[in-house]
Amino acid sequence: MAGVTLKPLAMNFILKDRIYDVLLEAILNTNIYDEDADLRLDERTMADQLGISRTPLREALARLERDGFVEIKPRKGVFIARKSLDEVLEMVIAWAALESMAARLATENATDDEFKRLRKMAMRHSESATRADLEEYSEANIAFHQTILDLSKCTLLRTMADGLFMHMHAVRRRAMGEDNRAGRSVIDHMEIIEALESRDADLASRLVRDHTMRLHDHIGRTWTKLAPISEGAMEAG
Repeated sequence: MAGVTLKPLAMNFILKDRIYDVLLEAILNTNIYDEDADLRLDERTMADQLGISRTPLREALARLERDGFVEIKPRKGVFIARKSLDEVLEMVIAWAALESMAARLATENATDDEFKRLRKMAMRHSESATRADLEEYSEANIAFHQTILDLSKCTLLRTMADGLFMHMHAVRRRAMGEDNRAGRSVIDHMEIIEALESRDADLASRLVRDHTMRLHDHIGRTWTKLAPISEGAMEAG
């Protein structure tokens, strides 16, 4: 599987934050939980692609390592950080807790018009799941869950979820194409919307939690080969 691909940066955008953002976006758009994922990042190639020197690139990589997105191994190289199976399962549990509370708050704080827009969005993007456009539906699925966090009107809750979600993004991308999860997701979303619209806090909270915990159970049952970067993988790179 090919590694990340980067586009050159215009000289007027060569700033530390910009380099960090471009690298982070490329990492988040890589299916790092694919069993054949290429996790190695080559500094020379990235610097050439971006049109920058390796010094600001290394500064951005050091920041990405602090934030948990890459691992820098002396004499071995730089690798995209992939969570272990246990870590992934814990992230899903944490996400389920955050979003189920968001759903409860949304029944109290969101407007009827906001729920109508959520329904419209879900129905529009359900077509991509029907035609098996999983890449498109995966992004729409992510947007659906982020919207529920927004409708909670709890800024801290959304901020906490955003930090977690950056690591959950790649997990959801892989899982969406497995075990007809896209089709099941459409059904779940409509049930969640109905509970939100009826302002049934207990039901909305439970449906959101159960929806995410089905992802937890699926991963625990089928992602048996998932592991963080191994020494063997680094030596083979």
